[in-house]
Order: sequence, then structure tokens, then C-alpha cells
Amino acid sequence: MPLFPLRPLQEHAMGLLRASLRSGHKRPVIQAPTGFGKTVLAAHIITSALAKRNRVAVCVPMVSLIDQTFERFSQNGINPGDMGVTQSDHPWRRPHAPIQICSIQTIARRGFPDVSFVIVDEAHLRFEAIDRWMTECPDKIFVALSATPWSRGMGDFWDDLIIPTSIAELIELGDLSKFRVFAPTHPDLSGVKIIAGDYHEGQLSEKMSGAKIVADVVTTWLDKGDDQPTLCFAVDRGHAQALHEQFASVGVTSAYVDANTDREERARIIGQFQAGEVKVICSIGTMTTGVDVDCRCIIMARPTKSEILFVQCIGRGLRPAAGKELCTILDHSDNHLRLGMVTDIHHDTLRTSNGDAERKEKREAERETPKPFECPKCTRLIPYKSLTCEGCGWVSRRPNKVQVQDGELRELGASGPRMKREPALARLAREGEQAIYSQLLGMQGTKKDGWVGFKFEKIFGHKRTRNLLREAIAPSNALMSWVRSENIAWARSRDNQIEGYANAAE
Repeated sequence: MPLFPLRPLQEHAMGLLRASLRSGHKRPVIQAPTGFGKTVLAAHIITSALAKRNRVAVCVPMVSLIDQTFERFSQNGINPGDMGVTQSDHPWRRPHAPIQICSIQTIARRGFPDVSFVIVDEAHLRFEAIDRWMTECPDKIFVALSATPWSRGMGDFWDDLIIPTSIAELIELGDLSKFRVFAPTHPDLSGVKIIAGDYHEGQLSEKMSGAKIVADVVTTWLDKGDDQPTLCFAVDRGHAQALHEQFASVGVTSAYVDANTDREERARIIGQFQAGEVKVICSIGTMTTGVDVDCRCIIMARPTKSEILFVQCIGRGLRPAAGKELCTILDHSDNHLRLGMVTDIHHDTLRTSNGDAERKEKREAERETPKPFECPKCTRLIPYKSLTCEGCGWVSRRPNKVQVQDGELRELGASGPRMKREPALARLAREGEQAIYSQLLGMQGTKKDGWVGFKFEKIFGHKRTRNLLREAIAPSNALMSWVRSENIAWARSRDNQIEGYANAAE
């Protein structure tokens, strides 16, 4: 069975990965949001590594994902005969197969497989065994995949961050579902301690398990959930169980899943969920990874300060499906008001374990991430850049503080104008000279080489060096947007010049 062909953004990611490895990086991280097609991309990476006679290990974060990974690779064009599972009693244990699929828990106990190329899935979860493996084998190539590679300390081990796209772009392309957010309740979290950057789970559970909040979750779902298949994220087992019982008490078919739910029972529940026999699955953090179901409503009943947990939870509802117009998000935790919309959360560097740099980055992120605001009529959240509620039509009377000028976007704040976002040229330059040169070649078409050289020099401030490979790849949306803006600016300047000549002639 041939490999599934790469879509343009996946081809772009492959080009960026090749450029990263050619430039000397051995530990690149690919940020692949939900809906990007991570399995297809991984299949092509594996095939490319095998073509260079590399043995490959694919590391997954849980034993329960071993079989799923094997089956998905088989469905996406990887020959099952080339794959083995690193697990002593597994029926697919084939130590000599060129592709070894292994759980991180297994290799931590049994030792590292004899391979020269490693793919680490869900690398943001950070496992000591992977860090140790990279430290002991500095010449081995490791490639990480994650939708949210923002964990503290990743920058101590991984050396490059590849960002081929974003959640906002995938929604615009139709690869992810549109969504709407309601904030029907606002929990009082005063007095809840912060431990390791997030709320103390025990104290948080007490706050969120009150009878009124639990009842509000169910009442709101009955009002706004439209009887759609729903994943409900709770604080802990007790809280999830209470929500499950509350749904059941009003006749809503629900199920409860936690880390102790065995594989067969979980598969049965997911089957019932897909068949419409179960409407709501109440869980804690166990449905955020390796879950690919048709979910059309998300209940956030778990307040968090973690952008990773937040984006992973919301991502479960953004996969498109037949007949799905949008995903409804019922946020009973103020997470959107605290962290912003998932489409606005962005980091373009890997975080190190340096305390001072970490605190500075966190302050800057909190200041820069735009926050939505709540519609006073229907509790739907309105994106920061909008003044009208799409739910009920309410129009905000707040002044528009965004001032547009040629060449840059400025926001007027209390202390005067400041740059809202990093300049486009700086963002492009950080992709690297080879990556930008290859993308410009991909845009060249009938244009002469001088056009490529001119654009390259404008981005980097110097002419390209001769050691860059002449290899065309699909351009990123960021580069295409910048080229379009350059064309518009040139057209405006030409029109102004013509108008000037006309005025002078008069």
C-alpha cells in the first residue's frame, strides 16, 4: 500500500525538517497541531530514514498507544512486516524489524533499542528516559512531534522548533472545526494555592465540586450543548464521578473514564460514544492524548494555568467531521478569560529550565496574549479583535484601540503606542536561510532568479551564500503573506507616484 500523499502544509513541514537537519540540528521539534496529520507526516519521515538505511524507533507515551500506532502506520502505507514492537510478550515483537514501536515506560525498564533515528511522540510530556537517551547518544538523531511543545526544560535537550502552521490557519483551511465559546459560570478560586505553576488539585477539586457548580455544568449543557457528543474535563476522579452522576440523574447517558479504566472498557465506552449511545464522557487528563473521536462539545470544568493542558483539551473538539459546523465549548473554569483563545496562544521558542528567563517569558506571554471578553447578554466569548457577538448580535461600545499604519500594526495602550507583534521580517528570518531560500524558490514560478535574491536579501540583510542548496519547497503562509504585503505596498507607492506626476502636470 503506497504512502498517503503529503498535503501542502505537511510538505512544508518536511522541507523545514530537512533544512533543520542539514544545518546541523540533531534534536528538532515539529509543532503539529491537532488535525495536521501527524501520522501521515511521521510515516514519510520514517520512510525517508529507512531509505538512508537507518533503523527507526517510534516512542509513544503510553503502552495503550502501541497497538493504535502500529495500526495507524499500517493504514497509512507503512509495511506491517517492517514494524516490530519492543515489548517481551507482544505478538508483534520482532527485534530485527527496521521500525521499532515502543512505549517510553518499556524502554525505561528494558533499555534503549538499537536504532539510529528516533521519533518521540507527544514530546511535551517530558520523560526522563528520553532525556537520558539523548544525553548518552549525542550523535543520534531525535525528532519530536507535539501539538504543544512548550514544556519547561525542552530547550535544554531539543535544539530547534519547527512551526509549519497554526490552529488558526488550519481552521481557516477547513482542516479543523470552527468553534464558539461560552463562559456561563465564574468559579471563585481565591485561596487555591499554586503548585508547580498550576492550581493545587485537592483545593481546586473542593472549589469545583460544589453542588451549584456541578449542577450548572449539566444545566448549561442541556441549554447550549445541543445534545451533541461531549467530552467533559474535570479536576480529579471524585469531581469527574460527581459530574457523571449528575448527568445520569437527569437522564443523560454518560460514562466515566480515568487512568485505571482498562483498554477493553475504554474501547467499549468510545464505541458507545461514537454510536451515540453515550452522550457525555466525564474524565480527567486521560482523554487528552491519543483520542480521535467525533466530539462536538467540550466542557471545561477544570481550571488550569497550563496552556499545554488547555490547548490539548480544546483540541479534542476541533477535529472536523461529516455534518459538523462547529464545536461548542462550555468553559466553567475561566480558562479562556485567563489564557486567551487557543487560536491566540503561540510560542516560537523552546523553553529552557532557566528560572529568570522562564519568569521573563511568562510575563511577556501574559502581556502579549490577547484575551477575549464575555458577551453580557448570552455569555458567549467575543474574540479580542471583534466588537460584535456572533451569538446574539450584541455590539460592544468599547473603543477600538487598534491603529493601523503602513508597514506595521500598533496597539495604543495606557503608555502610548507599542508593537503588538514581532515584525514579520524577524519572524521569517528565524526560519533559517536554507528554509526561506527553498520557499522562495517554491514561489518563483516564471520570475527570474533576481527576484529570489532580492527577496532573500530584504529578509536577511545580506546576499545568499553559495552553500545553500537549490531545493524548492512549498512556501509557508507567513512568507506568502509577507510577499503579498510587499506587492501591495509597491502598488500603493506606484499609484501615489503616478498621482503626484498628474498633480504636477496640472
